[in-house]
Amino acid sequence: MYVCLCQGVTNETVSAAIVAGASTPKQVSAACGAGSECGRCCRTIRSIIDSVSTTTESGRGRRV
Repeated sequence: MYVCLCQGVTNETVSAAIVAGASTPKQVSAACGAGSECGRCCRTIRSIIDSVSTTTESGRGRRV
C-alpha cells in the first residue's frame, strides 16, 4: 500500500527504513522521502513506526 503518494513510497519501504534504524517521522523522511512534501502521511508513518517498534520489541520480528 502506498503511504506517501507525493513521493510514491510504500509501507514496505517505510518499514524497511524503520528496521534500518529510523525511529521518527523525520528520520523516515530522510531515509526514503515519505512525509517530505505535504505531510499528510505523517500520521500513517507514526503508526507504522509504533507497529514495527512494538512487533520487534516483543521478539516476534516483522517481515518487510
